Amino acid sequence: MYKFGTKSQQKIATCHPDLQDILDEAIKIVDFTVLCGHRGEEEQNEYFHSGRSKVQYPNSKHNQMPSVAVDIAPYPIDWNNIERFAQLGGIIKGIAHTKGVKIRCGFDWDCDGDITDHSFMDWPHIELVL
Repeated sequence: MYKFGTKSQQKIATCHPDLQDILDEAIKIVDFTVLCGHRGEEEQNEYFHSGRSKVQYPNSKHNQMPSVAVDIAPYPIDWNNIERFAQLGGIIKGIAHTKGVKIRCGFDWDCDGDITDHSFMDWPHIELVL
């Protein structure tokens, strides 16, 4: 069984309890790191200006407190290994489904199961659909 490092734990603590619950279950199955939970104004606008986000502060799901979005990556991180991101996303989606929690993944924004119909692929992004 895997466990979160201190930095991941700190980022998870900024997230909505439903996300925390899902992530706590997922780490028992697969090793991953938490890249980002809550983002403040400066960090969000930096993400926007660098092209890593499509929205400015305060319009990201990361900007709420607690955050209703989280960015995660399989550990160790290999940004070119999309299969590992897809596997992690599938595990997260399965756990959320069994818990009755609706989520949206950054690789399937319209939640139709087709990952080829999006121009902005955000593989690490998971958000609650509230």
